[in-house]
Amino acid sequence: MTELHPDLRENVRMLGELLGQSIQQHPGQECYELIEEIRAAAKADRRQESGSGQRLVSLLRNLTDDQLLPVTRAFNQFLNLANLAEQYHGIRRKRGHQSDLMVESLSDVFNRLGKGGVSPEELHRRVADLRIEFVLTAHPTEVARRTLIMKYDEVSECLARLDHDDLMPAERDEIISRIARLITEAWHTDEIRHERPTAVDEAKWGFAVIENSLWEALPRFLRSLDASLVDATGKGLPIHATPIRIASWMGGDRDGNPNVTHDVTREVFLLGRWMAADLYLRDIGALRAELSMWQASDELRERVGDVREPYRQVLGELRERLVRTRDWAEASIKGKPADASDILFENEDFTAPLELCYRSLVECGLESIANGPLLDTIRRAHTFGLPLIRLDIRQEASRHAEAVAEMVDYLGLGDYLSWPEKARQEFLIRELQGRRPLVPRHWEPSDSVREVLETCQVVAQQTPEALGSYVISMASTPSDVLSVILLLREAGMKYPMRVVPLFETLDDLRGAPDSMAALYEVEWYREYCQGLQEVMIGYSDSSKDAGQLMAAWAQYQAQEKLTHVARQYGVHLTLFHGRGGTVGRGGGPANRAILSQPPGSVNGSFRITEQGEMIRFKFGLPELAIQSLTLYTTAVVEATLAPPPEPEPEWRETMDWLTERSLKAYRDVVRENPDFVPYFRQVTPEQALGKLALGSRPARRKATGGVESLRAIPWIFAWTQMRLMLPSWLGSDVALEAAAKDGRLDKLRAMMEGWPFFRTYVDMLEMVLAKADLRIASYYEQALLDDAGLKALGADLRERLQGCIRRLLELKKQDELLEAEPVFAHSMRVRNPYTDPLHYLQAELLRRDRESEGKGEVPELVERALKVTMAGIAAGMRNTG
Repeated sequence: MTELHPDLRENVRMLGELLGQSIQQHPGQECYELIEEIRAAAKADRRQESGSGQRLVSLLRNLTDDQLLPVTRAFNQFLNLANLAEQYHGIRRKRGHQSDLMVESLSDVFNRLGKGGVSPEELHRRVADLRIEFVLTAHPTEVARRTLIMKYDEVSECLARLDHDDLMPAERDEIISRIARLITEAWHTDEIRHERPTAVDEAKWGFAVIENSLWEALPRFLRSLDASLVDATGKGLPIHATPIRIASWMGGDRDGNPNVTHDVTREVFLLGRWMAADLYLRDIGALRAELSMWQASDELRERVGDVREPYRQVLGELRERLVRTRDWAEASIKGKPADASDILFENEDFTAPLELCYRSLVECGLESIANGPLLDTIRRAHTFGLPLIRLDIRQEASRHAEAVAEMVDYLGLGDYLSWPEKARQEFLIRELQGRRPLVPRHWEPSDSVREVLETCQVVAQQTPEALGSYVISMASTPSDVLSVILLLREAGMKYPMRVVPLFETLDDLRGAPDSMAALYEVEWYREYCQGLQEVMIGYSDSSKDAGQLMAAWAQYQAQEKLTHVARQYGVHLTLFHGRGGTVGRGGGPANRAILSQPPGSVNGSFRITEQGEMIRFKFGLPELAIQSLTLYTTAVVEATLAPPPEPEPEWRETMDWLTERSLKAYRDVVRENPDFVPYFRQVTPEQALGKLALGSRPARRKATGGVESLRAIPWIFAWTQMRLMLPSWLGSDVALEAAAKDGRLDKLRAMMEGWPFFRTYVDMLEMVLAKADLRIASYYEQALLDDAGLKALGADLRERLQGCIRRLLELKKQDELLEAEPVFAHSMRVRNPYTDPLHYLQAELLRRDRESEGKGEVPELVERALKVTMAGIAAGMRNTG
């Protein structure tokens, strides 16, 4: 059995002991001993010692209301500290530490590609033209408060300082004292938000990720990429290259979120400019201290005249303009008169003077100085720009159709919504080709249409660098795309913005290639998009709609066909992957997911959503961010230059055979079984999730409605909390059982061997099954279900889960789950004694909560403790939705 690395185990032990000391101080020794007794009982229960389960349940059931909160908080805090230790362990630099090798280096991948026949010229061209864009989303899955995250980040910094071998005893004691103080501060800080963050709060959190991590990480990563490229090809990264870009949905995603208005979007654009000016001011201040030299090129002398310190002169002017820009943005945010004269608005206003200084230094033989902090700032300026982040806008297709329909009706041109698609397209193209305005001068639109139009006006006022994509959810026809372009043009848009249809459900994915072919057939549109198209693939809703196995296959086939259709029309396609953190929402190890995409679909460009807690896990610290950027870049370069082979025809037939069975099995339970929705509502904390103030967006698309109206994130969150993990395996159980009985397991093994897509799917299924826990799920049923029919459904689902595990082990020829991932398996075992009490407590608290609600009053301590169990289990599982 693989144990935790000794250094990691030591850090977990130290952090746990320091937390214990805080608990001993307050609430006191008695509470500390109770928590230790519960922990010992949970460990014994996991070892299945006689009577241990009853002892653990008895201890938890007998907790008074006053004891509930400190006990739940203690286990939650420990799990957060364990996560922190594991996260730091992944990036620690101590000599001989194995995780230094976890991410394959850029140089190793470039060398491997070279040995595989990729020429240096081709490698350089592809890397120089690379476009990887991370889209930070406000999807509400980050449970931890930012206040606590900042304390945890400082604990990580302290652990890094402890890793130095040359510390004096007094220095070591001082660092441990600081960790103890931070843990005590965290223990005395409320870990649960009591008010939902606004959409602007979410955007500020996204900006903070850039300020605290990516601002430092990105130029360091680009230096590494440049050096590896020089080693492999003899040429470095061009100064203007932006292989990495950062975009955001925070403040722009209005699909199903009434809290995101045009005023919010305008404020977020302004906040980005304020933050960018503030960050660049720090850079310029540091550069003025650095660039004190007097040698300058004729080009620079022509600009500044005969001054002693020409570089400082240019930087001083930039500093003044940045101050004016920051003041203008601040006044605009507050709604005060704002002086826009001589501010920096277009990116070139900022990059041109910096590049002038760079060229001058190189010309004067001072290349080593040019390639120092100045180059870092130039690269930041090209990547983040003056807007800091590229804001995506997302809206549902019917909202745009409604806006066009109101205009058409007012002008007396007919009932747009009743027109066939061909008539809609002809009308939209006619208007787009014409020059007259469509929006009537004295027209008074409805409130919902006014909001769409005012959003378009806010977007039209931005520079191209401030904008990401305009994403249309529920898009299915060319008119969905053309109507957005028309509305933007009517609002004054002067350049083509990327307009991106999002295909989400199973039917949408199947229809996507024909929809895009119909759009490419429109000659006007082909000229508009200039040979570039982005299409978004939705992972969450397709999984909720069809089950994970069917959704994964539908996504694969859609990407294949979309790539083929784009190639037919001479269009470069970028696929935008709407993945979440969990397997049920398309999550999992990023590099393996990228390398398992259909051949040709990753063609030097890749766009992906990063949401909630995954932003912190991947980009929360500079070293983590560099590791993540390296991992994504190597995977995209490799998938572009050495794509996986096409799957064999018989493998495709087998996938069709498997998914036909998985889809029916999944929908028979989720859609057809009348007991399913009542079971889901009663056995999971789904209805209590709304009490967690996770994000600005409501949990449901409609206030009333069944599972279909529930967003994909709370759907996954609820099943994860009680450890049935149903969305990720339901349907696969039946497909694997049928394959075994039909003698197809050898074929499936061949598919795993030769087809990265299928291998990745099976490995992700194994990971989810390892997180499932039949005993925990059974306990929730015992505590929360009275109805015999619902209990029978629960017993059937647990039996099916067990069967799925058996068949997966048979398929992989293993005795137990995660044999190839012993470190992850051991990490789960270490967490169990801390998550188990939270599960048992949550079931008990849900029972108390529901009983109290029936009487009209829920004790505050019960409700607070319930919220803490949700946060703690999410930390223990390392994901929420």
